[in-house]
Amino acid sequence: MPPPDASTDAGVGSAAAAADGADTLDLRLPEELTSLPADTGAGILAVDDLLDRVADWGPTTSAVGVFQLVPVRLARDLPLISRWMNDPAVSAFWELAGPETVTEAHLRPQLDGDGRSVPCLGVLDGTPMSYWEIYRADLDPLARHYPARPHDTGIHLLIGGVAHRGQGLGTSLLRAVVDLVFEHRPACARVVAEPDLRNTPSVSAFLSAGFRFSAEVDLPDKRAALMITDRALRAVLRPGHA
Repeated sequence: MPPPDASTDAGVGSAAAAADGADTLDLRLPEELTSLPADTGAGILAVDDLLDRVADWGPTTSAVGVFQLVPVRLARDLPLISRWMNDPAVSAFWELAGPETVTEAHLRPQLDGDGRSVPCLGVLDGTPMSYWEIYRADLDPLARHYPARPHDTGIHLLIGGVAHRGQGLGTSLLRAVVDLVFEHRPACARVVAEPDLRNTPSVSAFLSAGFRFSAEVDLPDKRAALMITDRALRAVLRPGHA
């Protein structure tokens, strides 16, 4: 897959990624957040203030086109995401192959949750072509496995369509999303990811996008490569993208 990209997985070890939603950290949220209104019940995330309203981040111009993260709506997006999850190259790492109810069970805890994980479609030049989860790594079980800092933001990623793989899109889009995180989450100093160590294309894409390999971590469902990129280092390496 030259050049390698994150065509299948950028890790799926978050609490929101667990289909039953059981593996969550018992962290108390600020009172001003716990008093916010709940989800509408229609599978549309109404509150994502824990991530500074991903829905309002808007489009960005990346090296490969105009890209935008669009929060998932079940009624609109479930068939497409389920189809991607049934691709053997994706299911090998995400393990969500099966009927649409399997994917729905994965998405629903995030959509009905407190906003610590926001599932999104990645839309490139008007075409939905990837699936992302932007999540609070410091509020995730991942925080048990590394020295997490407040507001660390995590990324999970898959490139959906075969036609979009093997073109270096993963690397370019990771750079764009990291820029979006740092632009819209001023309290966030680091973006982290935990791709499966076996997923060489994904690990390579993160490295090419400016992440550094920090450690190997044993998560409940995989041995992962902990990848980190820092706001301060990014400002040095990419002036204007702090």
